[in-house]
Amino acid sequence: MADIAAMIDQLFAEWDRPDSPGCALGVIQEGQLVYARGYGMADLEREVPITPASVFDIGSTGKQFTAMIIAILADQGRLSLDDPIQQHLPEMPDYEQPITLRHLLHHTSGLRDYTDLMGLADMPTENTYPEEQLFDLIARQQGLNFRPGQAYLYSNSGYFLLGVIVRRVTGTSLLELIQEHILQPLGMRHTSFNDDYGQVVKGRALSYAPREGGGYRNELSLCGGFGDGPILSSVEDLFLWDQNFYRNRLGGGGPELLRHMLTPARLNNGQPLGYALGLWLDRYRGRATVSHGGGWAGYRSELVRFPEQSFSVVCLANLSSMAPTRLARQVADIYLAPHLEGAGLAPHLPPGTPTEGAGLADALTGEETRPPQSFVLTRQEMERRAGFYRSVETGHLWELSIREGKLTARAFDDSFELEATGPTRLRAVDAPVEVEVEFREPLSMRVEREDSPPEWYRKLETIPPASLADYVGDYTSAELKVTCSITHAEGGLWLRRGYAPRQALKPVSGDIFIARGLHEWGSLELEFARDERGTLDVSAEGARHLRFTR
Repeated sequence: MADIAAMIDQLFAEWDRPDSPGCALGVIQEGQLVYARGYGMADLEREVPITPASVFDIGSTGKQFTAMIIAILADQGRLSLDDPIQQHLPEMPDYEQPITLRHLLHHTSGLRDYTDLMGLADMPTENTYPEEQLFDLIARQQGLNFRPGQAYLYSNSGYFLLGVIVRRVTGTSLLELIQEHILQPLGMRHTSFNDDYGQVVKGRALSYAPREGGGYRNELSLCGGFGDGPILSSVEDLFLWDQNFYRNRLGGGGPELLRHMLTPARLNNGQPLGYALGLWLDRYRGRATVSHGGGWAGYRSELVRFPEQSFSVVCLANLSSMAPTRLARQVADIYLAPHLEGAGLAPHLPPGTPTEGAGLADALTGEETRPPQSFVLTRQEMERRAGFYRSVETGHLWELSIREGKLTARAFDDSFELEATGPTRLRAVDAPVEVEVEFREPLSMRVEREDSPPEWYRKLETIPPASLADYVGDYTSAELKVTCSITHAEGGLWLRRGYAPRQALKPVSGDIFIARGLHEWGSLELEFARDERGTLDVSAEGARHLRFTR
């Protein structure tokens, strides 16, 4: 155990300092919290270290709590997962096909993500917003990203609406129901619902982001407290939550409630998805996993369970640049090495580990392991693959380019290297989530992400835009109640929304442009229509095809 502890601590050594934020780690094995440690500081100003009892905002990891309340109410017969949302929310538009509570739970509703809509409407998260204002923003949306059940696209709007539905069905707030039906029965005394950012929370770790030039800054958000993930919790409390998935004590008890929680979605065409009720069902190195990650402001979190091995890892961070999903899996690599398939642990451990490389895996498994085989892409192959690709299912754009002699991808508002693992296969290096890419002919690619179903992307032709002056004007969206301006200056097009700094529009193909890194909300994709009204189609990560007219 001492050797394993040393290996784990080495993984987190980068943050295990009195001048750095960090994380709390919990390792759960056979019903016991076998390893729990804090790395780094919960409060840099007051020099308070992180401990396993430190409280963090767990972001979307908290969606499973909202889903559990819905499942309990369904078991009580107070609602049905197949209820159309208008049954409980008559303010919502009547779409071409009904949206059900099941669609909301599975992220297959097609509803635009309200957090992206906030960015488009110039509503910064530094402000507070009442539930009614954000509900009105969602209810104004006449269009959908896709027909309900046609595709999967992660949407916080679905879980926001579930929180509203819970209150309307029961007359009780989601906060009170979580307290009554989850926290009290399980003894989770340090977990709370983050609906008041002015509340005093004992043991709370503050939230940070790296500062350009070195050091850290406070990364705050006053927006939240809704059904899409406003849970404050600790490693010690999430241990209690995790163990309930082996022997349920909630609702009426018994396994039926867990069966609801762990039943994955299916699309209209019968294609199975890995998403159940606030939980991802997946496999890692040949073993089944149940997990969910989260992120809000500077907080990042992951809870991953290996049910067949009765093993879980909880990683709660207060630094926006940390990647708890990757770190939690690296911890599992060490503990579960004899049970996992794959190429061993060498790629996962940082330099300087005493038993580094294949020798570590040999020591843990008694078997010889080899690192994954790598291939070298020629300059000609990289140039052939460089360009913009658009998702067939969602319309998302990927940009591949060559930087410092390496093929680099720009997606999820981040840049990362693509390393070849075969003649047509590549994997992301240091991406925010694990990604594999497979190229097909004609030039198209299949992208596999750990947090969503595979997507097909087709390469866009390089077509120059029309006269840039044709695109200039003020464009207004009735759904957002906001106007943006397109101007022509310095040889290019510029986008301005409200008081946000102007952003350059980069030509993609013909009438398609992209604006990178808009404020905190990431990139926007813009497509101009050549019609009499001068329509502009604007898309963000989770809010597609909003119509602006000139």
